[in-house]
Amino acid sequence: MAKLKELYLKYKQYILYLVFGGLTTVVSWGSYSLFVRFGGLSVAVGNALSWVCAVLFAFFVDKIFVFESKSWSGTTVLREIVSFFGARGVTGVLEIVAVPALVKLGLDQTLFGTRGMLAKILVSVVIVILNFLFSKFLVFRKKKTESE
Repeated sequence: MAKLKELYLKYKQYILYLVFGGLTTVVSWGSYSLFVRFGGLSVAVGNALSWVCAVLFAFFVDKIFVFESKSWSGTTVLREIVSFFGARGVTGVLEIVAVPALVKLGLDQTLFGTRGMLAKILVSVVIVILNFLFSKFLVFRKKKTESE
């Protein structure tokens, strides 16, 4: 049990990012399915709206649980929000363009009763990796103290 705890503490940030990244993906896919399958929206519109839902969810769980950014000062939160949404904007554009493009290229298979879901899943894998790198090294980076 001690070894498991040691491994968890060593890889805590990665484990939590995978857990909350998975939950963010559930928010993205779930809202996409609701918008497209049940809301009757197009793939492009449903995908864009699902991106907004996922980014809002991700900011708070990443700030609080994954990267443990403790400061809620106006300056810090503003910097984090702007850089988070900027980074997610980059990957969001990639997602918004890539999912419909892959559907047009033939990855329009229906999975879980939703058209284009295979394309959505493939793009999501790439997005999760890029988002972790942006969040870790740009958004929630720890400032070095003067002694370091």
